[in-house]
Amino acid sequence: MSLQKVLYEVAGHRTDRRRYTPEHRPVVVFLHGLFGRARNLGFLQRATAGTFRTLAPDLRNHGDSPHGPVSYAAMAQDVLETLDALNIQKFSIVGHSMGGKVAMQLALTSPERVQRLFVADMAPAPTRHGQSAMIERFKSFTFPDHLERKEALTLLDPITGSRAVSELMCQNLKLGEKPGWAIGFDALAAEIAHIEGWEAPSTQPYLGPALFLRGENSPYVQEQHYPLIKALFPQALIQTLPDAGHWLHVDQPKAFLSVMTPFLLNE
Repeated sequence: MSLQKVLYEVAGHRTDRRRYTPEHRPVVVFLHGLFGRARNLGFLQRATAGTFRTLAPDLRNHGDSPHGPVSYAAMAQDVLETLDALNIQKFSIVGHSMGGKVAMQLALTSPERVQRLFVADMAPAPTRHGQSAMIERFKSFTFPDHLERKEALTLLDPITGSRAVSELMCQNLKLGEKPGWAIGFDALAAEIAHIEGWEAPSTQPYLGPALFLRGENSPYVQEQHYPLIKALFPQALIQTLPDAGHWLHVDQPKAFLSVMTPFLLNE
């Protein structure tokens, strides 16, 4: 049974959590990365909502979705079951980082449903540039009796080493009285080696259109990964976004859209 229950759909310029009625526009599903949540991709949804029906789930252990065991097969199944509940059979996917691996899993295991695959700064390979060290530091973190956002950022900065990462992690906290983790931190910490790893499902390659966009300043997708990408996704294009790191859609939002949108439109 799917653990994923929270879904964001953008209509026009407004993001809602609500019941949805079927529409006839092509569907694009946006998948966030580790410690992210659906609303982090709201900018991309708003930019494409005039042409597509855009959906973004909180993946299990993230945002407001329930917590549970971590695997790419389980997260991909969550997405499929959520789309089944909305009577959506065919869709394109945009996945960033961990969400990119979920997207690849979906394309390889349900190729008849995935129309186009867009992966942002992730390769189908173990990528040990993630958050293992930070997670180890968080294991000894003690929450105070009361915590507000400003104080939380001050406490998080020495652990994350980055105000931007602190702000990302702050959205995963319960603040105020009895603060703590709002996400399934223990489950994510226990399976971080799996999250940072990759084991391709034993299926045929995905033969549909695919685009892998890497950040020029990011270590996640290197030239040695190109043969792996081509082996699993023979039609894949591999492009580099200049002056961008791992969070390439944040670093270069307009340039990111200038690549993503034509690909989704098959232009």
